Amino acid sequence: MSAESDKSPIPSPPTVVLAACAQLPTGDGDDDGLIDALTAAGLSARWLAWDDPEINSADGVVLRATWDYPDRLDEFLAWAEGVDLLINSASMVRWNSDKGYLLDLEAAGIPIVPTAVVAPDETVSIPEGEVVVKPAVAGGSRGAARFTDPQHAADHAAALQAAGHRVVVQPFDPAVAEGETALVYIAGQRSHAFTKGPMLPEPGVEGKLDESGLYLVESLAPASPRDEFWELGDSVLTAAAHAVGVMPANILYARVDLLGSGGSGPRLLEFEAVEPSLGWHQLPETKRGPAMARFALATAAALARR
Repeated sequence: MSAESDKSPIPSPPTVVLAACAQLPTGDGDDDGLIDALTAAGLSARWLAWDDPEINSADGVVLRATWDYPDRLDEFLAWAEGVDLLINSASMVRWNSDKGYLLDLEAAGIPIVPTAVVAPDETVSIPEGEVVVKPAVAGGSRGAARFTDPQHAADHAAALQAAGHRVVVQPFDPAVAEGETALVYIAGQRSHAFTKGPMLPEPGVEGKLDESGLYLVESLAPASPRDEFWELGDSVLTAAAHAVGVMPANILYARVDLLGSGGSGPRLLEFEAVEPSLGWHQLPETKRGPAMARFALATAAALARR
């Protein structure tokens, strides 16, 4: 027998797809460099739109830029349930895709920005003062608006309900003027943070959409949050994991958006675990590479567990 016949075939590397959408087939630019990091971790990685049939042949699918899902929610959730290994899990995606999850977190003891969620067939109550009205299922702040006139707020809510949306009503928090603090977690561990400038303009003015039309343009900057912000972020991640029956370490990525300024403690504005921007480019290159490497290694570990 020849030496060549004794050689075992070299196994192919596991395949992973970064799921995007037709309008943003390789993401919004935030994840540039992630394919290289995944390749360095021993994976075969590429981008595909989530509704591309080729995606079904991958060993794992990581949601990164599926920005069109709010307009195709039922189709998207059905697809998510059918993916062999979806990262984050389909149960997390279903729970986190509707902002009603905020009420679950509040019930778990998390301080949130006061939130009311109203079904399409229910009466919307507009509180006094400036408010924000938005659809419960939305991405990139589309459909969200600020109001000082209660009738205008009620009209916007009614229009959303007429289109079949559950509606979220929140008092406008002046702390937004100082920006949101976004905490990024990788595999359940603290990674990095950045700030997001105010996205909603003055009442009566529409926000500026990205050229894709899928999200409002954001202003981002690096951040070094106080310990109390990270401590609340840890509690949010734990509560979210419990809500869907997973371990925090098995949540590959998550972003916790907090408000808080001056003497006020932080409050949860959003918990994002479907396809949030992770602010990689708010990190200096010396830290960005290692952070992406941790993401890639955690992805490889998720495929290995499968």
